[in-house]
Amino acid sequence: MPLVEDPVTQEERDEVAKVCMTKLALEPMPALVDGLDDTVNGDYAAWPERLYVIGRDGKLAYVGGPGPFEFDPDEFEAAIRAELGLD
Repeated sequence: MPLVEDPVTQEERDEVAKVCMTKLALEPMPALVDGLDDTVNGDYAAWPERLYVIGRDGKLAYVGGPGPFEFDPDEFEAAIRAELGLD
């Protein structure tokens, strides 16, 4: 993944997210981009990295442990599958 400058406009941030979604082949999954004020990052305590699944009802369906050491990929995948009705 190439290094990118910290976006200074929302449009730049959106473009960086779009490139990441494409490079990581995540396009089938919807993604939301935090505003420049990082409100969502602050609200969800996303540092260190966290894995979340937001349900179709807008509520948290899964909250992972702080990463990378407490990531549980199998648990995360199961939560995604459950939310999509694939189980």
